[in-house]
Amino acid sequence: MKLIVNGEEHDVAAETLSELLVLMEYEGDWLATAVNGELVHREDRFDRSLKDKDRIEILSPMQGG
Repeated sequence: MKLIVNGEEHDVAAETLSELLVLMEYEGDWLATAVNGELVHREDRFDRSLKDKDRIEILSPMQGG
């Protein structure tokens, strides 16, 4: 399925937000995620199913200053 992740189109086989994070090698408890503009809490990522053309934002903290 095609998903828009952080503004870029990706063709992935992930069915849930949790699966997408693993496929795209995002790790850590500090991630912020949203699907179609709706915040998805860490504990809800396993149950959050994805559909073709969903827009996903994945934010991770940056180090430095």
